[in-house]
Amino acid sequence: MKKVCFYKQDEIKDEKLKFAVIATRYKNKWVFCRHKMRATWEIPGGHREFGESVQETAHRELVEETGALNAKICPVAVYGVESDGKQTYGMLFFAEINSFGVLSDDSEIGEIRFFDALPKELTYPDIQPHLYYLAEHWFNLKINELKNIE
Repeated sequence: MKKVCFYKQDEIKDEKLKFAVIATRYKNKWVFCRHKMRATWEIPGGHREFGESVQETAHRELVEETGALNAKICPVAVYGVESDGKQTYGMLFFAEINSFGVLSDDSEIGEIRFFDALPKELTYPDIQPHLYYLAEHWFNLKINELKNIE
C-alpha cells in the first residue's frame, strides 16, 4: 500500500519534484485520460524531464495528454508518495481548459473523457483519489472565494 502526503510548496526542494499531475476541468467536468495500452483512467500528468521546471512539465503534459490549446494552470500542493520505504515527490496542479486541439498521432493517450466525479477504474488507485480529492477541495474553496467577492 502506498502512503500519500501533502506539503506546502516551499517544504520540499524543487529538485526533488519528479512529477507533475494536473487535475483538470473543462465545462464543469473533470478531465481524465486513458493510455492506449490500458483500460483505466488517470489524471493528466507525467515525469519531469531534465532541465525542465515542474511548471513547464505541467504545461507539456497537459498538452500531450489532453490536446489542450488554451488552459490556465496553477499549483495546488506538493505531494509525496511513500512506497517500499522510498519517497517520491511531485507537484499537484489545477487546470481549467478553454479549448482543445487534436492529440498527436504518436500520443500515448488513446482517449480523454469528461466526468462529473472520480471514475472507478483508475490506473493508480492508491494515489489518484488523494490527489483528486485535494484538487476538488481546493477548487471548491476557490469557487466560494470568488462568490464572496461578487
